[in-house]
Amino acid sequence: MKFNNDEIKKIAHLARININELEIGQVSEKLEGILGLIDQMTKVNTDNIEPMAHALDITQPLREDKVTEGDIREKSLELSKETNQSLFIVPRVIE
Repeated sequence: MKFNNDEIKKIAHLARININELEIGQVSEKLEGILGLIDQMTKVNTDNIEPMAHALDITQPLREDKVTEGDIREKSLELSKETNQSLFIVPRVIE
């Protein structure tokens, strides 16, 4: 797909990218390359390919889900200027 200068400028504006007149040709070539690659990828037959989450058939080793720190509520509440029961009291920010 070929792009003209106005299309490249519009795409750059939408992407919030500042490009000068000298860079328009380079950006156009890169976009054409990207779209060409996408076109090649859509032509690949994937009918009998099972979807996968990762290129390698590995699993993430997981640690045991257990509590490693005790309850620190009382210590945290002691650090606050103002509390009410087990709640932190903070200044009102929205009226």
